[in-house]
Amino acid sequence: MKLAGDAASGYLRKPDPAHAGLLIFGADPMRVATKRQEAIAALVGPQGEEEMRLTRINAADLRKDPARLDDAIKAQGFFPGHRVAFVEDATDTLSKLVEAALAEWRQGDAQLVVTAGQLTAKSPLRKVFESHRNAMAIGIYDDPPSMSDIARALTEAGLDQPGRDVMDALFALANTLEPGDFRQTVEKVGLYKQGDATPLTIADVMANAPQSAEVDVDDVLDVVTAGQVDQLGPVLRGLYAQGVTPVTLCIGAMRHFRRLHVVASDPGGAGAGVARLRPPVFGPRRDKIARQVSQWGRDRLEKALTALTDTDLQLRSASTAPQAALMERTLIRLAMMARR
Repeated sequence: MKLAGDAASGYLRKPDPAHAGLLIFGADPMRVATKRQEAIAALVGPQGEEEMRLTRINAADLRKDPARLDDAIKAQGFFPGHRVAFVEDATDTLSKLVEAALAEWRQGDAQLVVTAGQLTAKSPLRKVFESHRNAMAIGIYDDPPSMSDIARALTEAGLDQPGRDVMDALFALANTLEPGDFRQTVEKVGLYKQGDATPLTIADVMANAPQSAEVDVDDVLDVVTAGQVDQLGPVLRGLYAQGVTPVTLCIGAMRHFRRLHVVASDPGGAGAGVARLRPPVFGPRRDKIARQVSQWGRDRLEKALTALTDTDLQLRSASTAPQAALMERTLIRLAMMARR
């Protein structure tokens, strides 16, 4: 059988131990690994691996020694409890071996859990599980987590359900991070809030979100849009020292000023324009964008975009001019423009 959507999510949280096998497949190894960990933990419990009720078998090793699978499924453990034989990174070449193992499976044997990469609808391995009356096949796709998924992650981290604005911020963050990174972020927020009875805020979330070079680019753009010419040099040196290139900086600046221009062009005003941004922005960042739009105005933003477009063309051309100097000159011009 195959499951999808909410039924698949529910099954992975609480798999049926009476089933002979479970196939989890998908193009994103991190997403597949996350769901596999969730399913196996539900089957064998937190002590399953320590009590040797979980047998891990790499697909490459299984091809060399096919008998390992039958041994893992039929072997009796030293500790009582449900057992799992886990085959990692399987491919269609193992379909016949897995099919034979499922055909020989009996109640009391270890449950077979198999993970694989992206499998087509005609995949022999998928067909083995989908056609078996006592096995499940679940595909993991790049769908963004739902609000219920985020709410469950918060509960598992020991956090109370926050207000709508915080949930919106978490939803936006979940759509920009890898699943494992988002899960670790929520766990960090849980530790951060231990002993703190105040409601979860957007600032709490952002204080624990992964930092990246984009944040540093934002620092440069904050200096530029505020007209702080004297601070531009030190901030740029720190940014380049981290390996950020002038082209990357230019792209980030163009993206930022385009966003400001979109907000400034909204007929409902800056507040309405910020509310329509996708992906959405929240909290202090939202206020900052509205403030920058009010300071610059539409006309100056269009001039800034023209200057950045010209610089981008020069950076991508065969010009022998130093790229860092070209980018710095443009940012100085923009910072001076902000002070007029």
